[in-house]
Amino acid sequence: MNFRATAHHPALILDDVRGAQKMLDGVARVTALEGSRHLTGLVGAPVHLKCENLQRTGSFKLRGAYVRISGLTPVERAAGVVAASAGNHAQGVALASSLLGVRSTVFMPVGAPLPKVAATREYGAEVRLQGQVVDETLAAAERYAEETGAVFIHPFDHPDIIAGQGTVGLEILEQCPEVRTIVLGIGGGGFAAGVAVAVKALRPDVRIVGVQAEGAACYPPSLAAGYPVSLDAPATMADGIKVGRPGDVPFALVEELVDEVRTVTEDELSRALLLCLERAKLVVEPAGASPVAALLSDPKAFRGPVVAVLSGGNVDPLLMQRILRHGMSAAGRYLSLRLRLTDRPGALAALLATLTVADANVLDISHVRTDPRLGLTEAEVDLYLETKGPQHCADVEETLRAEGYRVIG
Repeated sequence: MNFRATAHHPALILDDVRGAQKMLDGVARVTALEGSRHLTGLVGAPVHLKCENLQRTGSFKLRGAYVRISGLTPVERAAGVVAASAGNHAQGVALASSLLGVRSTVFMPVGAPLPKVAATREYGAEVRLQGQVVDETLAAAERYAEETGAVFIHPFDHPDIIAGQGTVGLEILEQCPEVRTIVLGIGGGGFAAGVAVAVKALRPDVRIVGVQAEGAACYPPSLAAGYPVSLDAPATMADGIKVGRPGDVPFALVEELVDEVRTVTEDELSRALLLCLERAKLVVEPAGASPVAALLSDPKAFRGPVVAVLSGGNVDPLLMQRILRHGMSAAGRYLSLRLRLTDRPGALAALLATLTVADANVLDISHVRTDPRLGLTEAEVDLYLETKGPQHCADVEETLRAEGYRVIG
C-alpha cells in the first residue's frame, strides 16, 4: 500500500483507510452496532455500541495486523514476522500470519493469561514467554528481529497498522450516518488515529473522544508537552490500553484530529464492564469498556447520537471474576459491616432475621465471641452482604440501627 508520507511525518489520508478496507474484505468482520437503552437514558441521546469485542480474535487488532503483513515484500514474508504482546495484538498477528501463509513468532510476558497464550498458539504462532513486563517482552522481540531478520510488527506505531484500524471508523459512518460523537479507548494511539483519519475526512463535525485509564494516561501530558512523553510506571487492569508512551506516528494524528482525551478510574472501568455484561449481555475486557466508563462518569458531556467502541473482549476468566466483584462493590452492590451485639442464645439468629427483613443477602459472616476488646457479654460480627445499590446499603444500615444494633465499621 502506498501511503502519502514524508520521512519525518508518515501521514495517512482517507484513501489509505479505504484501501485497507478493501484488503480486509472477507477477512475482518463488519461488527454489529447495538443500541443501549440504559446509556441512552443517561446521556439523553441515542447511544450505540460498536462491538469489536465480537471481531475475529476478539478485538480490532486483526485489522491492522493483516494490512501490515499483507504489505510485506516476498523476501520479508519469507523471513517471517515477530511481535510482542500480552494478548490482543498477539492473536491478531498470529491469525493474520496464518491467513497469509507467513511464519510468526510472538513474544508474550511470562505472566500472560493462559487463555491468551493458548489462543495465540491455536492461531498458528510460535509463542515465546519472556520478560516480566511488556517492555521487557518488546525488547526481546526486537532482539529476535535483529538476529533472525524477521519483520517486527509493531502494535500501533506504523501507518499500515493505523490504516487497518481506521476501517472501524468507516464502518461506524456506514452503520450510523447521523453519529455526532465517537468514544474509544486509547493506548499507544494507533486505533484512535486511524478512526480519526477516516471519520474527520468524511465528517469533520463528528467529535472524537479518546479514553485512557487514569493510571496509564500517557496522552494528556504528551499533548500538553507537544511531543510523546513516557510514564514511569503505568498501572491499570486495562492491559489493552496500558501503554507508557504514545507512538510517534499516531501521536501526530491524535494531536491533530482527536478532539479530547479523558481519563477514567479503575472503579469506573469495573462498573462499565459490569454494565456491559448485565445490560448488553456482552463480554468486554477492561480496555474495551473504557468508552462506557467515560459515558457513565459524565453522561451529559457527550452530544448524541454517540457511538462507543467496545474494542476487545479478551479477558481472563479469573480477572473477570475479580473485576466483577470490584465492579459490584463500586456500584454499591456489596456492603461490609462490623457490629456488636449481646452474646446470648438466639442473638445471631435474630440478626439474620433482621437482615432477611431488610432483603440483604449474606455472602459471608464471621462471629467473634472471645476477644480482649469485647465486654463480658458482647460478641462481634463481621458481615459481607449483597445489596441492590447505594440506597439499599443505606436502608440496611438504618434498619440495623433501628433494631438496636451498634454498627462500628
